[in-house]
Amino acid sequence: MEAERTGPTPAFLGVERSLSGRQWLERPHDPAIARAHAQALGLGEPLARALASRGVGAEEGADFLDPTLRALFPDPSSFADMDAAASAIVDALERRASIHVFADYDVDGASSAALLVRWFREMGHELPLYVPDRLTEGYGPSPRAFDTLKAAGADLVITVDCGAAAEVALAHAAAIDLGVVVVDHHLMRGEAPACLAVVNPNRADCRSGQGNLAAAGVVFVLLAALNREARRRGLFEGRSEPDIRRWLDLAALGAICDVTALTGFNRALARLGLQVMSSWANPGLSALLSVAGGEPGEARSNHAGFILGPRINAGGRIGRADLGARLLSTDDPDEALALARELDALNLARREVEAEVTEAAVRLGEAQGVEDPAVAAAVIAGEGWHPGVVGIVAGRLRERWRKPVVVIGLDPVNGIGKGSGRSQPGYNLGRAVQQASDEGILMAGGGHAMAAGLTVRTDRIDALRDYLNTTLTAQTDAEAARALDAVLIDALIEPGAADRALLDAFERLAPFGPGNPEPVFALERVRAVDVRAMKGGHLRCQLRGADGRTVRAVAWRCADQETGQALAAGGALNIVGRLKPDDWNGRRGVQLEIDDVADPRRL
Repeated sequence: MEAERTGPTPAFLGVERSLSGRQWLERPHDPAIARAHAQALGLGEPLARALASRGVGAEEGADFLDPTLRALFPDPSSFADMDAAASAIVDALERRASIHVFADYDVDGASSAALLVRWFREMGHELPLYVPDRLTEGYGPSPRAFDTLKAAGADLVITVDCGAAAEVALAHAAAIDLGVVVVDHHLMRGEAPACLAVVNPNRADCRSGQGNLAAAGVVFVLLAALNREARRRGLFEGRSEPDIRRWLDLAALGAICDVTALTGFNRALARLGLQVMSSWANPGLSALLSVAGGEPGEARSNHAGFILGPRINAGGRIGRADLGARLLSTDDPDEALALARELDALNLARREVEAEVTEAAVRLGEAQGVEDPAVAAAVIAGEGWHPGVVGIVAGRLRERWRKPVVVIGLDPVNGIGKGSGRSQPGYNLGRAVQQASDEGILMAGGGHAMAAGLTVRTDRIDALRDYLNTTLTAQTDAEAARALDAVLIDALIEPGAADRALLDAFERLAPFGPGNPEPVFALERVRAVDVRAMKGGHLRCQLRGADGRTVRAVAWRCADQETGQALAAGGALNIVGRLKPDDWNGRRGVQLEIDDVADPRRL
């Protein structure tokens, strides 16, 4: 029998421990602020409460629900080095120097690069792209890459979504007389490295207050600074000034796919960018949507995060690293279609590789006993696992086991493993990995609280596993971590109330992401009927309430777990999940994506 909760907040529906081991709580909010939102904005009580629970103050509701660039765009000069960056870039443009962009291989890097390419194209300058190969070059600029760019005639290189920690590479660039402007958003350990400019809202001396921006958001602000600097120099006399609002879709793509906190200005970029995306005017995005089987129409976060993003990332994971940036930069519909088809094929291959690695990693993890509550972190390694998918697999297994997971792909030839980890709320995996690196257990490693990357010799993996378990156990209060992993619920509803009107009302809070979580709804004592297994271990069903009314539902990757077995059994269950549109065959309905399940008999 579970001990009684001693905290001030009772468990929602009495669920102290669900079938996945999680506690359910009502999302905390200030009732006075909720009432203020309801009165000032004419909102229903559940929506007003949800707005308050997302930290939106009584005077901030209108800007949150209807964000504008006019109200929220920051002064570019508030970013450290932004004016220096704009000056250096426009200087190079005026003297017709050879300018190149060096981009990371993920969606944020590709979006950032495409923003720059499109601005320079408007200015009559075609900007060459350099994207490093994940396997042969690794992340970020290197001396070899800068040598290659110098040999190609580059006078100035703009790095995007990388470079802020590349001290050695930037020192080499200075030695070979190659100018570099860094535009990044990743956390920095110390002072900015020496180069022409380092624009990063997360450098210690930046006062912009925009640390939640993705690199694409920082580049979007840079474009405003470039327009301002070019205007000051009279470069728009006789020509149109680039209208950067046309490219908000690229800024939104980077913000959503890089899982940044969608608050403040960053929320405005994402919300307005999805509106721009809805026109599908970017040939690359339009082609990618088409090959993915999507229909043009209103763009939502899931278009960016689950349809476009994985395909753009596929090039950097298991294919040619520059495909995504080229797709988002091109104005040629034929080239866009060819690139989209290539990325779609790579994404299919990536999914197959990911499924194989996931299955093998689950077997190894279970054999190691990682499900034991005494095991703080799972470290799983296998020969030949592609480094481009280990991060995705780690995320899948973190969801399955509710604890930090590191997955490592081993190269049997050189005895070196490349790994990626995903953490659980309450566990600072990045700090533990950095400490392991400092202790000499790793060849290299670092990250942040929820994710980390590392390089390790095969013969040190057992030592890494022991170190992470010891360190994370010592640094973490298990009960506090479980509280942080609680399911936070916005409202209790009946299946019959789960309709399009409810979904549309809460969609006013969109787009969702960190800092603005997607609404979670609870259903009490419903039964899963017409349960059907789908490929991939998913289940589809109808959830029936006491009055006989139902709502369609789907549960992902759970058929072999206790939650899936409970759904298939058909007993009365408490269920939480997120409402999604269900527009199949024009029905304009909804379905519930099940997040967690609790058995009332065990409460």
